[in-house]
Amino acid sequence: MEASSTDSEIAFDISPIMKVYKNGRVERLAGEEVVPPSLDPKTNVESKDVVISKEDGISARLFIPKTNYPPSQKLPLFVYFHGGAFCIETPFSPNYHNFVNTVVSMTNAIGVSVHYRRAPEHPVPIAHEDSWRALKWVASHADGNGPDEWLNLHADFGKVFFSGDSAGANISHYLGIRVGTEGLPGVKLEGIALVHPYFWGVDRIGSEGERAEHSSKVNDLWRFSCPTTTGSDDPIINPAKDPNLGRLGCSRVLVCVAGNDLLKDRGWNYKELLEKSGWSGPVQVMEAKDEEHVFHMFKPTCDNALALLDQIASFIKQN
Repeated sequence: MEASSTDSEIAFDISPIMKVYKNGRVERLAGEEVVPPSLDPKTNVESKDVVISKEDGISARLFIPKTNYPPSQKLPLFVYFHGGAFCIETPFSPNYHNFVNTVVSMTNAIGVSVHYRRAPEHPVPIAHEDSWRALKWVASHADGNGPDEWLNLHADFGKVFFSGDSAGANISHYLGIRVGTEGLPGVKLEGIALVHPYFWGVDRIGSEGERAEHSSKVNDLWRFSCPTTTGSDDPIINPAKDPNLGRLGCSRVLVCVAGNDLLKDRGWNYKELLEKSGWSGPVQVMEAKDEEHVFHMFKPTCDNALALLDQIASFIKQN
């Protein structure tokens, strides 16, 4: 009886994301559905799954447009990091598969959607480290001698973009800083596109002070995913506290925010921080009025979601 009661006793309940039981069992409440790679008849984009580290469970879903195949020139490279509070979702879920598939179709780019290990079993910053390892795997193709032929033959490593939503936007920013401070041989990071970035801080900004209960939940969620953190001013979650912010390793930045999102002001603030940091590129912010956090994943065909897709596509196609 005692064992079964422990099985059902909840240690952490962060619904609608997940529940963690006292016996250590993790029950993810969202983002568990998976779709297989395929050739999409609507977009004519083909996808396949690749293993980056079998030992650590790091992998990726690759996407390539097949309308004009083989392409007559090298294609831009769009590297995507999914959201989900560092805890849920994968590149293989219908939402993320469809999103990257659509961006690849609209931009005539090659897509790499990264599967990193997730908290709480693998606490932050493991997601960030896994994503950096995935990037180094991608970069291993820059000389045409990597393990994947799509990347060897068709990827333009002089035109690389990172993107992600929520936690994935946080990872994209982190990787942009890491490219700027450490370098990534063979890769020119043209831009990063951050959708509803998961940034935070101890001091409330903008409308955060009016939403104390929600702000408290963000604090708790961050500590849940990163138990070793120094707190909400940890540079991983608060770019204002990162002394290397001005060394962001790309030429331009797009930030997408949603009008009703608690994290909206962090997105606008990121633009201000970059402009004050000494980083010299342009930062563009697009706000979708009256929308919630990652609304485009739940309402992918609404007007604002289509506008967001158009904005990202224009950002990638811009000369």
